[in-house]
Amino acid sequence: MSHTIREKQKLLNRVRRIRGQIEAIERALVEESGCDDVLQLITSCRGAMNGLLANVLEDHIRTHLVDAEAEHAGKHGDAREQLIDVVHSYFK
Repeated sequence: MSHTIREKQKLLNRVRRIRGQIEAIERALVEESGCDDVLQLITSCRGAMNGLLANVLEDHIRTHLVDAEAEHAGKHGDAREQLIDVVHSYFK
């Protein structure tokens, strides 16, 4: 995935922030924090994961489906169908 290489540092920074959020969830559980606090941490982490997914998905669509060279269209099928497949896999 060449687009992930171009955005490598940006993606790694996001992953590191997510790791920090997961560690905060773990600390909250160890410290027996209240349910409200734990739920808020989990929700924040889920939002960060969705943001990472959205970023990679958008780059994938732009790089491999929308801006893909015409010569590759036959190799991978219709871009619209690929987009539909990607969206369906997101919701599985």
